Amino acid sequence: MNLEEKLQQLPNEAGVYQYFDKNGKLLYIGKAKVLKNRVKSYFKFTPKLQPSDKLGPRIYKMVSEVVSCEWIVVPNEHDALILENSLIKQLKPKYNILLRDDKTYPYIYINHDEDFPRLEITRRVLKEKNIKYFGPYSTGARDILDSIYEIVPLVQKKSCIKGKEACLFYQIKKCHAPCEGKITKEDYSKLIDEALAYIYNKNKLISKLTSKMEEYSIDFRFEEAMKLRDRIKTIEKSQIQTGMDLATNENLDLFAIETKENKAVLVRMFFRDGKLASSNHDYIKPNADVITIDINEAFKRAIINYYDNDIPVLPDEILISSEIEDKKDIEEFIKKKFSKTISITTPKRGKKKEIIQVALNNCNELLRLSTIKTTSIYDEIKNLFNLDKTPNRFECFDNSHMMGQATVGAMVTWEEKFIKSDFRHYNLEAKDEYAQMKETLIRRVESFEKNPAPDVWVIDGGETLLKLAIDIRNSSGVNLDIIAIAKEKLDFKAHRAKGSAKDIIFYEKEETIQRVELLPTDKRLQFIQRLRDEAHRFAITFHKKQKRKEDTKISLLQIKGIGEAKVKKLLLYFGSFENIKNAKKEELKDVLNEKDAILLFEYFKNLEG
Repeated sequence: MNLEEKLQQLPNEAGVYQYFDKNGKLLYIGKAKVLKNRVKSYFKFTPKLQPSDKLGPRIYKMVSEVVSCEWIVVPNEHDALILENSLIKQLKPKYNILLRDDKTYPYIYINHDEDFPRLEITRRVLKEKNIKYFGPYSTGARDILDSIYEIVPLVQKKSCIKGKEACLFYQIKKCHAPCEGKITKEDYSKLIDEALAYIYNKNKLISKLTSKMEEYSIDFRFEEAMKLRDRIKTIEKSQIQTGMDLATNENLDLFAIETKENKAVLVRMFFRDGKLASSNHDYIKPNADVITIDINEAFKRAIINYYDNDIPVLPDEILISSEIEDKKDIEEFIKKKFSKTISITTPKRGKKKEIIQVALNNCNELLRLSTIKTTSIYDEIKNLFNLDKTPNRFECFDNSHMMGQATVGAMVTWEEKFIKSDFRHYNLEAKDEYAQMKETLIRRVESFEKNPAPDVWVIDGGETLLKLAIDIRNSSGVNLDIIAIAKEKLDFKAHRAKGSAKDIIFYEKEETIQRVELLPTDKRLQFIQRLRDEAHRFAITFHKKQKRKEDTKISLLQIKGIGEAKVKKLLLYFGSFENIKNAKKEELKDVLNEKDAILLFEYFKNLEG
C-alpha cells in the first residue's frame, strides 16, 4: 500500500501519528484531535501527492522525505499529548525537538510545625501541612543552604535536637543548644526570620558571605575562604540579574525562547512571592541539521517536560514570550495533573512584559556567545563518521569480568564534560563478551522513556559488537548514531602492548560497516579514546567492588567445607553467588557430590532462617 492509499484510511479520531522515510527511519511524531484532518493537512493531493504549499521550510523538508505513515488511536486529545511526549523521549524522531531538562528541581523548605525547625532540601511534595517551600533552584540550592548555616546559628543537624546535651556546634557558636533549653522558641524564631531573609534576598546573602570570606583571609584560613568564594560564584550563577521585583506576591513561571537560523535557546525564570527565585537556560538542539526550529513545538516540549513532575509550588500563571498553537492543550494537561487551572499568557504591557524582555535579552546574548565558537570537535566527528547530526551527547559502554565472576556493564555519559550523575552500571548474567554487551544495551534501551537516548553510542568493541548495537537500535526504532572503537588485532588477538596498540574505529555508512585508522595525534581519535578509557575505568572500579563482595561470600562457602575448586565450579555453572544461594538441592547435585550439595543447601536454608 502506497502513502496516498494509506492516508485515505486515516480515522476521524484523536491519536498520535508517525512519519517514516524510505529506509524506515522515524522522521516525526505528532498528535491530533482528529487524525484524518491533521495528517492530510501536510499534503496536497493534486495533480500528485506532494507537501502542502502552506508548510514552513522545516516541515516542508520533512514531509518531502515521508514515504509511510502509521498512527495510534487514543480516547482523547489529552491522552494523545501524553503519548506523543512519551514516544518523542523514547524514539528521538529526526524532526522533533527533544529537551532533556525534565528533572525535578530541588526546593529549600521549612516545617513550621516543629518547635525548632531547620531549613532542608527536597525534590518532592511533602505530606506535612505547615511547610513553606522556596525555589525551585536549578543550581545553588545546597550552596545557599550551607551558607545560611554558616552565618545563622540554627540547629545544624536533624539529630541535634533529639540529643539531651549541647554538642560541638554549641561550643563553636554555630548553635544555641535548644536541646538543653538554652534558647526559647521565640528567640529561635527570630533566627529563622534572619535565615529566611537571606533566601529572599540573595544579594544580602552574597554580601554577608563576602565579608566572612575576607575575615577568613585575614585570619589566614585560606581553605575556608576559598570554599566561600566558590559558594558565592555558584549562588551568583543561580539567577539572572533582573534588577526588578514584580511589586506583587505572585508566583510566576516564565519560559522564553529565541531562535537564530537553526539554533535556539530557552530561558526559564521562576518568581516566588514576587521575587526571582532562580533561572536557568538550555540550548535547543534539533535531532537533525534542519533549516529552522519550530518555536511552537519547543515551547510545548519545555512546558510539558517541566510540569510532568510533582511540583511543590505551582505558579499562579505561566508566562511565555510568544503565542503558541497548543496553549489550550497544555493548560488542560496541567489542570488534569494538578487539579488546578493555570493560565498560559503572553503579556503585552507592564512589569510582566518587562521581565519577558529581560529573558529575551538573555536569550539573544546566549545565542551571540554560542555563534562565536569555531568549528568544534563534534562537527569534525560528524563529518568523519557520517553521522546524521552534529552530536552533543555521547554514551560509551564497556563490560568487565574475571573468569565469569562479578560480570558488570558500565555506561559513561559526556555532554561538554563527563556527567557523573548520569553514569550507570549493570550487574550482568551473560557469560561471554557478545552476550554481555547485548544485555547492557538492551537494558539501556529499556530506560529510554525515563532517560532519552543520546546522540551517539560509543561501543568498546569491534565490527561484531557494532553490528549488534545497530540491530538493537533498529529494533527499538530510536534515532541514534553508533560508532565502535577496538584495539587492532594481530593473529586474531587484540594487540594491547603499550606503545604499539593501534585503535581502529568502526562506523556505519550507507548500510555498510566502514573502518578508519587515525594517527595517535588526531583529536577525534583522542576524544573517542577518552570516552572509552573512562568507561573502562568505571567498569573496572565497579567490577572490583562487586568482586570483593563475591569474594567475601565465597570465603563463607569455604568456611563451610566447600573448597576453592568447587566454588569456581559452582560459579562457572550458576554464574553468580545469588544463583548458587537460590539453587535447589537437585541442581546443586548436578555440580557437587550429594554430601556437599546437602551441606550447601542446608547452610543457605539455615542462613535464611
